[in-house]
Amino acid sequence: MKLVYFSWVKERIGMAEETIELPGDVKTVADLLAWIPARGENFANALAEPSIIRVAVDQEYATPDTDITKASEIALFPPVTGG
Repeated sequence: MKLVYFSWVKERIGMAEETIELPGDVKTVADLLAWIPARGENFANALAEPSIIRVAVDQEYATPDTDITKASEIALFPPVTGG
């Protein structure tokens, strides 16, 4: 699965994207947001406030209960503001 990071999430993690295999117990967006911070300090810093992180699964906005088991790409980004 491909994880893509945008804006300050990308800056804090230190990479724009990666391809990983998720653990079997990571099945939803909420599971993913709970698992990522355990991967290291940079991930923990990026997801210190997981409730503000927006997620797209295969380029569609997702909710915490969205199933990610068959996803090919998941994007994480901070809230989008307009002007």
